[in-house]
Amino acid sequence: MTDTPPMTLRDVHDAAARIKGVAHRTPVLRSRTLDELVGAEVFLKCENLQRIGAFKFRGAYNAASRLSAAQLAKGIAAYSSGNHAQAVALAARELGTTAVIVMPEDTPRAKLEATAGYGAEIVTYDRYTGDRVAIGEALAADRGLALIPPYEHPHVIAGQGTAALELIEEVGELDALVVPVGGGGLIAGSATAAKGLLPGIRVVGVEPEAGDDTRRSLAAGHRVSIPVPRTIADGQAADIPGELTFSVNRRLVDDISLVSDEQIRDAMRFAFERLKTVVEPSGASGLAALLARRVTPLPRRIGVVLSGGNVGAERFAEIIAG
Repeated sequence: MTDTPPMTLRDVHDAAARIKGVAHRTPVLRSRTLDELVGAEVFLKCENLQRIGAFKFRGAYNAASRLSAAQLAKGIAAYSSGNHAQAVALAARELGTTAVIVMPEDTPRAKLEATAGYGAEIVTYDRYTGDRVAIGEALAADRGLALIPPYEHPHVIAGQGTAALELIEEVGELDALVVPVGGGGLIAGSATAAKGLLPGIRVVGVEPEAGDDTRRSLAAGHRVSIPVPRTIADGQAADIPGELTFSVNRRLVDDISLVSDEQIRDAMRFAFERLKTVVEPSGASGLAALLARRVTPLPRRIGVVLSGGNVGAERFAEIIAG
């Protein structure tokens, strides 16, 4: 593993130029109630309002748009628990090509239907016994498709970093940036952008208590594998950090906070009732960490990425009912 940065602030700026006019420049939400509860100024970057309902479209389009005409003619493959699947499917449609996506058979129905709705072919597997990377790589090789992984790709990571870039451009200096962590692509890109713009900023990742592979890995100084997490935050159910993302995050991430499924439920309920916005469990984990006082010491100005909002009405009602 090398200490040479796989991507820099310049790569994030390049990604921003490439996705401009295709991805949404999502709004930043403020709430006096939230500020008073937390005791700080909080700026929520609403990636739940991004195309496909999550930040993933940024990285998927940045990577897919760089493929050659010959590669695009053959099509794209990906593997994903849901949001990257939709992102690649939509990116493929935007670029006039096709997509085949490997997805867990227990993926929330809303994410499966949305992915198919963008025109992708779906191949399912059992997340607890199957190896999605091996399945995806074999499928791509067999069909001659370009494989775009959900986070182990420099163009994907740089694209995800454009969310933090936009946030800081809009609100100015921040003392801390709080970001949900699954495979680590969003926080790797966000940390690259944030620390490139504000070298003194503190970058805090948030994982579900059942899925703390990144926290354990950072503490150990090397990637640590855990059993596949069972958590309502399906987008954060990673069992080991990506090698590329970990190489970035071990240099740039300052801390990892953990939140329980119940705290995630509380954050989803708060976002719905008080902020009038819908976030999925993974998208709510950063907000959950703030509400549960898991970010310490408390910074004065905090940016939080609400990373996604892809949750069906029935599932949403079931989750917040507890």
